[in-house]
Amino acid sequence: MLLDGKVALVTGAGRGFGSGIARALGRAGAKVCVTDIDDEELAQSADDLAADGSATLAHHLDVSDLVAFEAAVRLVVERWGRLDVLIHNAIFMPLIRFEATTPELWWGQLRVSLGGLYNGTRAVWDVMKAQGGGHIIGIASGSSLRGYKDEVAYCTGKHGQDGFVKALALEAAPYRIAINTIGPGKPIKPTRITRAGLAQIPEEVKAGWADPVELGKAFVWLAAQAPERFSGLRFDAGPIVDTLAAEGYDFAFAPEKVTLYVDDFVSRQQWYASYTD
Repeated sequence: MLLDGKVALVTGAGRGFGSGIARALGRAGAKVCVTDIDDEELAQSADDLAADGSATLAHHLDVSDLVAFEAAVRLVVERWGRLDVLIHNAIFMPLIRFEATTPELWWGQLRVSLGGLYNGTRAVWDVMKAQGGGHIIGIASGSSLRGYKDEVAYCTGKHGQDGFVKALALEAAPYRIAINTIGPGKPIKPTRITRAGLAQIPEEVKAGWADPVELGKAFVWLAAQAPERFSGLRFDAGPIVDTLAAEGYDFAFAPEKVTLYVDDFVSRQQWYASYTD
């Protein structure tokens, strides 16, 4: 129960990776607010957490709406008195070529991916400052570092999230607010597949995807760290959960145990230390 007494909010938690992260946090003792724009899937996610015995709150949230995000944070604080962990998992990801990407689609994607991280951070900032710290975690991917066809807006948003994290970590340090990203680090169910669609996928295909609840243990590990220990960094859930399975939650830290991109991780640590020491 590493997160006993902690409170978390997870966006895009109606299915897939977000739902798995939320369940892992709940199983570790956190009280968890799950949010999504799909009310039916959101209700199923809340039912899953309740079945685990976790304290949970389900709330409809469009992360591109700052006022709505602020209201969601107020609701959580009114219910549980604090908010220790924000995980921005929500994404809008149509696979579409640039020439077919209208301004509406372009800004619609960025308002969710990058705008959602800004809105969430803005909404929790004063709460975390007042309570003496907290964790803000975005979701990284290969698209945070590389480019792919049909994903111009998605890649832009993921690159932007890592830039946001690198810079804001320096300003957040005095308030003990850690801001990082975590990538899946293993193959997971594609975002576009709904809960209903998942039931139609052959078992041999699903067998190639990592269990999102297992990957969620990486978020538990990071959220259990003192905020001043890690910030401005990109982690990967795959190597973290493999390390947890082999060594437990109190493993001796080494970059290769927590990320697929060791050189980048070490470079960021050195850059962050040069500004905060």
